[in-house]
Amino acid sequence: MRSVVATAPAFGQAAGVALQANTDELTRLVASAYGGAQADGFTKLWQRQLADLMAYAKGVAATTTSATKTARGRLLADADAYGSWLAQASKGRVRASEAAAGVRMHVEELMDQADAYAARDSAQAYRIERAAYEHMFTAGAGLAKASVTPEVAVGLDTPPERLRSAFAMLLGEHMELIVEAQRATFAGAPQFKAAAAQVNANTTALTKAMAAIVGPTKAAEFQTAWANHVEGLLAYTAAAAGNDQNAKTVAKQNLDGFAERLALYFSDIVKNVLAADPLTQAITAHDTHLIDHVDAYAAKDYPRAQQMELEGYQQMLGVANTLVSAIQRTVKPQLPVGGSKTGGGGTACRRR
Repeated sequence: MRSVVATAPAFGQAAGVALQANTDELTRLVASAYGGAQADGFTKLWQRQLADLMAYAKGVAATTTSATKTARGRLLADADAYGSWLAQASKGRVRASEAAAGVRMHVEELMDQADAYAARDSAQAYRIERAAYEHMFTAGAGLAKASVTPEVAVGLDTPPERLRSAFAMLLGEHMELIVEAQRATFAGAPQFKAAAAQVNANTTALTKAMAAIVGPTKAAEFQTAWANHVEGLLAYTAAAAGNDQNAKTVAKQNLDGFAERLALYFSDIVKNVLAADPLTQAITAHDTHLIDHVDAYAAKDYPRAQQMELEGYQQMLGVANTLVSAIQRTVKPQLPVGGSKTGGGGTACRRR
């Protein structure tokens, strides 16, 4: 939507391909849960919603009130149609009104962030984006629960599974927000500042989540190590934007050191259930995805940038799963509520 508002067709084309790939994957998941006929119905609804979101963005770009008003009406109708579909597909395990309300919130947030972006209110645009990510992640969890039997769904509400979901959300959010901050570096200081503020918000949320499990002292250690990690990634980004090869080399070396320190921290809190070397490799792989992403974005190779974003997001979900499994075996799990409710709120807040 922002590529439409900012008139960036080359990036918009790559983003459109990524959206279609995401839709195809969602369709496969829906088919596995509800069958082919229901998947066909879902795909039509989802593609119509995407088309209406793009129509809204085009109306914003053209400052055409009638176009945005029409698109808004269609999007609200899309939400109601989705609610009816899910109620039928889940055989009543999800109420139509509840499903529709979730999608209504989703499309309203997407419209609001596009409006804020067009008005150059970057702080509001990125703030809404982060909230929308968390709401959509929660909606995904609800869709998953609706696709299984009530007996299996109960298991998804146990403390271990809630902990796993909360960390997956926060670490996935970290990946997405770093990507946004990297791209905002090329758009100018106001956008970068707004994007970085949300990176810091995510760091605060992660720190509070860690504090609920390991206590404030060990959480403070995490915050310092994570802040170094974030600042190293943004230092590399600045070097890439400035085409400064020497600075890129230094930033990469620093990131390798930060990865080792983070790995030692995580290995310590899980009482060496996880060896430091594989953890270092996992964190380095995360850094590599983001390094490759910003290099591709700087070169205007947007398809590769999108590919690195997707692969990096999936890899972070794997890291979250590995860490939570180890935490569950060694530390009494206490569920962080997640996201903004854990105090989330960016460049990472380092304790002085």
